[in-house]
Amino acid sequence: MEWNLSTAERLVTALRAGEVTSAELTDGAIARIERDDAAINAICVPDFDRARAAARRADRARALGEDRPLLGVPVTVKESYDVAGLPTTWGMPLHRDYLPAEDAVQVSRLKAAGAVVLGKTNVPLGLQDLQSFNEIYGTTNNPWDHRRTPGGSSGGSAAALASGFGALSIGSDLAGSLRTPAHFCGVYAHKPTLGLAASRGMVPPPGPALPVEYDLAVVGPMARTARDLTLLLDVMAGPDPLTLGVAHEVRLPAARHERLRDFRVLVLDEHPLIATGSAVRAGVGRVADALVDGGARVERDSPLLPDLAEAAVLYMTFLFSGSVARFPVEAYERLQARAAALSRDDESLDAARLRGMVLGHRDWIGANGLRELHRHGWRQVFAEFDVVVCPITPTPAYPHDHDPDLLKRRIDIDGVEYPYFDQLVWAGLATLPGLPATAVPAGRSPEGLPVGVQLIGPMFEDRTPLRLAELLEQRIGGFQAPE
Repeated sequence: MEWNLSTAERLVTALRAGEVTSAELTDGAIARIERDDAAINAICVPDFDRARAAARRADRARALGEDRPLLGVPVTVKESYDVAGLPTTWGMPLHRDYLPAEDAVQVSRLKAAGAVVLGKTNVPLGLQDLQSFNEIYGTTNNPWDHRRTPGGSSGGSAAALASGFGALSIGSDLAGSLRTPAHFCGVYAHKPTLGLAASRGMVPPPGPALPVEYDLAVVGPMARTARDLTLLLDVMAGPDPLTLGVAHEVRLPAARHERLRDFRVLVLDEHPLIATGSAVRAGVGRVADALVDGGARVERDSPLLPDLAEAAVLYMTFLFSGSVARFPVEAYERLQARAAALSRDDESLDAARLRGMVLGHRDWIGANGLRELHRHGWRQVFAEFDVVVCPITPTPAYPHDHDPDLLKRRIDIDGVEYPYFDQLVWAGLATLPGLPATAVPAGRSPEGLPVGVQLIGPMFEDRTPLRLAELLEQRIGGFQAPE
């Protein structure tokens, strides 16, 4: 039997029943990578010898009666996670030889759950792009069209899943870095509630790997089905054992509903600051139709929704405030001069990005207060609705664009060009307030490219959008292998 495109849930069942061994699954995954990855370039750091040894250990453990959530299941890990004995570079040539001494906490959790790590997946330079290419490992291609990007920064993981290189992967998300690659490659991803999953060891080299609390970034699961996302999230969830984990355990509440007809859903497909491409709008429409056909209550607008334009500007401010922390003083001073020259009336996203780069602590406190007001607004939204459905980015995957000046790049939306980073406003909708968001496939574009949408849920109620993702998968289908 061909196991490489099976779900993790199916593999666990087969392993428990003795239908297949971990050694066989691992050898099969490695053979597929060696056959197909030259064209995709998703697995930038293979670890096949240790994977085979781990698979043999998993088989011995199962023979002795052990049973763990992922025992013997082949998986991949985003390059940005520390794995002892493997390089962690974040695509930065300066750190091409950096070898961390210990595993990231999430890698440790994968291994404790019995997963077999096949290797690490490609990323953009510094994780700061919606594409996945760097000088060390080269360019990762979209499995659906090699001329196009798989997304970023977890693009290698999404491409690996779509190609059958392992059943699961773990990535991270600051600006849609889980959700955008899932959308571009036709797979599933879940951006957890901010703080739900510990991120220690997912840090720029050379570290140190400290238990830092981030104000936007999260780590999370990627898979080929919604149920597999839940399986992997249960492995990943929980505070860092060095800090809150000393005294706290996580017990996520059950999904608000089990049946589609009981869900109350707000559907959005328009943003005041950027157009939504026709292919993505059609994907949102397919999901909305499936919800209505299943008996869910669907609304297209609500006075409770926080101001989307204000949210986008605020998100850009926070996002770019952390992007220049390591800039040389001279470069930072030039940015300060440019920001000072902005008109007070300039409320554009470009202005928000520039102001964010030079944000002082006093202004950060003010911006954070406004963010708390937005969070409170979302609490009111989720008193009325269970999930918000909206785009992830305005378009399907686009052709590779390696212009080193990201601020000069443009994104084409049905023939109209927009600044490249403006496409982040939809990802920021969930990131700014720290809400969970599940990326799900929603059909194909006229060119045959995958199109996805995100299901945003209430804070720490991650199981609610995940359950709706399962129900939608049953109605409109889910992952399909690239043709």
